Amino acid sequence: MSVAAIDIGTNSVRLLITDAAGNELVRLMQVTRLGQSVDVTGELHPDAIARTNGVLRTYKAELARHAVSRLRATATSAARDARNSAVFFDEAEQILGQRPELLPGEEEAELSFRGATSSLTAKFPGPYLVIDIGGGSTEFVLGERAPEQLISTNMGCVRMAERHLRSDPHTAAELEACFADVRGILQTVKQTVDVQRARTVVGLAGTITSIAYLHLGLTQYDPARSNHTKLTRAAVESVFAQLSAADVATRRKLLLEPKRAEVIVGGAAVLLTLMRELSIDELVVSEADILDGLAASLR
Repeated sequence: MSVAAIDIGTNSVRLLITDAAGNELVRLMQVTRLGQSVDVTGELHPDAIARTNGVLRTYKAELARHAVSRLRATATSAARDARNSAVFFDEAEQILGQRPELLPGEEEAELSFRGATSSLTAKFPGPYLVIDIGGGSTEFVLGERAPEQLISTNMGCVRMAERHLRSDPHTAAELEACFADVRGILQTVKQTVDVQRARTVVGLAGTITSIAYLHLGLTQYDPARSNHTKLTRAAVESVFAQLSAADVATRRKLLLEPKRAEVIVGGAAVLLTLMRELSIDELVVSEADILDGLAASLR
């Protein structure tokens, strides 16, 4: 018996298939930018829906190939914000044979915590602060064995890039506006989550892994190298400086996932600002995330 999880995010759509024991069989990711312009228009763009559903069709073939018996498909920030999300859900249901769940931000945070902490060894002591930077939202979850404090915030790589970073390359004024926006949102985080309790900070999702790959000098996807590596604030400062000074064509050449080039600086600005404002000197990069939490919920 195999189970599968599909995470339909603001920037990417990801698939994880595991066997009954939790062993990974397939892990795929495609950037589709479902959240294109949602922050401005309040609606999912028809092109974004078409791109996302095209990927869901390829994932459906993978489900059949691996005889998946149980599936959990979820959608997050972009679908939560859009007035016309039912249009997307109707088409996705026809493709997958079941309607994706619309995850509340709090449940997204809980699943991210479960996925990210499940494989941590004694080398990384709790309590844990898990930070999940997505396309439209960023979750902060504090806990030892389970979430104790959490918050889902409306900031992410797509949202910040579309809101502030319009020049190519980005101007100093645009970057400062992005920093200021993130600093304002973090005031609520400080009031909700006791960050100083954390003994280990865990960072996950595409922005953080992309920065880790650049820092490590990886030229191909190698989760064995990146998973559980430590990313210091100084390293993030250095990578941010490199990315924010480059134009989009140069960023495409730098990144293992070139389609992230348009939004990576927005995500990096979120990461750098939260590390500065929350006095985080280093974090542990996790390749396990909400997908792993979703799959575990089926076993």
